[in-house]
Amino acid sequence: MSTQLKSSSLVERLASGNDIVIVLGVVLIVVMMILPLPPLFLDILLAVNISLALLVLLLTMSITEPLQLSVFPSLLLIATLFRLALNVSSTRLILLHGFAGRIIEAFGNFVVGGNYVVGFVVFLILVVIQFVVITKGAERVAEVAARFTLDAMPGKQMSIDADLNAGLITDDEARRRRRDIEREADFYGSMDGASKFVKGDAIAGIIITIINILGGFAIGVGQQGLALGEALQRYTLLTVGDGLVSQIPALLIATATGIIITRAASDNSMGVELTQQLFSDAKVLRVAGGVLMFFALIPGLPVLPFLLLGGATGGFSHALHKWQVSQAMAQQQQVEEAELEETKRPENVLNYLQLDRIELEIGYGLIPLVDAKQGGDLLERVTMIRRQMALEMGLVIPPVRIRDNLQLAPGAYAIKVKGVVVAEGELMPNHYLCMDSGGVVEPIAGIETKEPAFGLPALWVPASGRQEAEIAGYTVVDPPSVLATHLTEIIRRYAHELVGRQEVKLLLDGLREEYGAVVDELVPNVMTLGEIQKVFQNLLREGVSIRNPVTILESLADYAPVTKDTDLLTEYVREALARQISQSHVHSQGFIPVITLDPGIEDMVAQAIQHTERGTFVNLDPKDAGHLLDEMAKAWEKASAQGYQAVILCSPAIRLALRRLTERALPSLPIISYNEIAHDASAQAVGMVTWAHEG
Repeated sequence: MSTQLKSSSLVERLASGNDIVIVLGVVLIVVMMILPLPPLFLDILLAVNISLALLVLLLTMSITEPLQLSVFPSLLLIATLFRLALNVSSTRLILLHGFAGRIIEAFGNFVVGGNYVVGFVVFLILVVIQFVVITKGAERVAEVAARFTLDAMPGKQMSIDADLNAGLITDDEARRRRRDIEREADFYGSMDGASKFVKGDAIAGIIITIINILGGFAIGVGQQGLALGEALQRYTLLTVGDGLVSQIPALLIATATGIIITRAASDNSMGVELTQQLFSDAKVLRVAGGVLMFFALIPGLPVLPFLLLGGATGGFSHALHKWQVSQAMAQQQQVEEAELEETKRPENVLNYLQLDRIELEIGYGLIPLVDAKQGGDLLERVTMIRRQMALEMGLVIPPVRIRDNLQLAPGAYAIKVKGVVVAEGELMPNHYLCMDSGGVVEPIAGIETKEPAFGLPALWVPASGRQEAEIAGYTVVDPPSVLATHLTEIIRRYAHELVGRQEVKLLLDGLREEYGAVVDELVPNVMTLGEIQKVFQNLLREGVSIRNPVTILESLADYAPVTKDTDLLTEYVREALARQISQSHVHSQGFIPVITLDPGIEDMVAQAIQHTERGTFVNLDPKDAGHLLDEMAKAWEKASAQGYQAVILCSPAIRLALRRLTERALPSLPIISYNEIAHDASAQAVGMVTWAHEG
């Protein structure tokens, strides 16, 4: 830490007076083009040029995002100007004295072996690489990057504004991000123009070299009286050496330009990412090693290079595979240790106290119904059930947890609500459930059973007998449909237990955006979440959909100031939902089939009503209550035999009390009051409960 602080403070001290240094440096570069330089000083500046180019290349490979070197466009201009100034100085020395320092002489004699033809060819190759390959590609990438960056600016600005409005970032963070976006656009726009410097530098290098060769040849032959071959040898070698000294740093700078333009933002330097991404797959390296070993066996190719490379690549792939396996095992061990430590924490016991609202346990024989790889579609059916319940009942069903239970029979299943088994059934895979819906013309053989959802008599027949059953008039259902139907009916039956205060709060929060007036009027000044929850539960308990919450809340806002009795408030809400309730009981013939009550029964029930703090109930003699339930059941069954799904119609004063009397013995029997029949609905009596009370 102390070393980092010392280095940062040193950089800050060096940068404190950098303005004057940079200005003087640029002025000296211009002066270099006018005043002659001694060869020793030129050698020093050429070494500085090579070092600067190497430093820039290393910097572009170590940064993680282009803006960390945002000064690069200006640096590119200064470096190009510096290199051209060195070209002018070296040209002056070559043409005047035939000597331009040790570095140029070394490049002319040692690097190309004293052969000016070879040197000129090498120089041309370097220029072609820089001009055609690197510079041309970097120029195109810079142009596209600048265009895309400018096009993306509005979207990035809107994203920052959205995060700021949502409170995800502070004002300072938003200003910093906007400044980064502006800097990024300026950077790529500058790079689009600065890439032309590299292109111009390559062209200038070719022109300067040709001028030096022609000028040196003219001076050597015309002024100094040298022989044609001697003049060509001396001045061409010096010129080629000067060109190589200039083009190698230029090539490094051009490469750095291409790297920084094509560099995307990341968390690591280019070297780290290149290593991680290029040598991360042991299988690919193993195949590459095998291909190299195969090349070693081809006649005519050198054996040793391909053999060494293939062996090294294969060995590296093997070592990489072992290391990856060991890393995976170590990570797995760390995860297991962390999980073990997590289970030891005292507060972790709370996880065992949480129960799933709805849970489906299946035997191992029914697992293929859930596994999509084996063609099971039960998960998709459950999703459709949740969507269907949302449309029908206005209730968002919590996710259904499906798990296997080895304690169940292979084809058995159990449905739990809040951890308690509420329904069970058994399926036979590779069989179909056949039910007689009244159109059977010829009985078929099968395993007798009962349809689990409604308890109807049915048969299990093998898949091979499906067509026979359909021809015989049976309703044929596959096992997933049987289970889905049973689950749907259970959800309908226990829908009121799935509405909690949290669900009510989420519903009210969603309504507040469009219907804030009614929500704010009702909650929390008039009613609490718990009281609204009880009203919703009362409605769902009798199969009344809560998909119209606005009407429900408006009705509660009208009557809640008068009474806090949630049962009575539910009756007011039911009257407000008269059209919805009427529509749900309309027969295919266009009317509501109703079963009326004898006036004496209504009087008897009205006199037996008692209101307590625990709710409203009917205090009838058990014998009379049983007799009344029997008569109502007979009338309902008689109407059902005639093809009517009838409802009990009574006065509003006794509807709730009558429902309390029948909800255990006849839970599916709907009871509505006169006020719950819409004005535009038609009711037709299909039966009447006529029982004379004795005494």
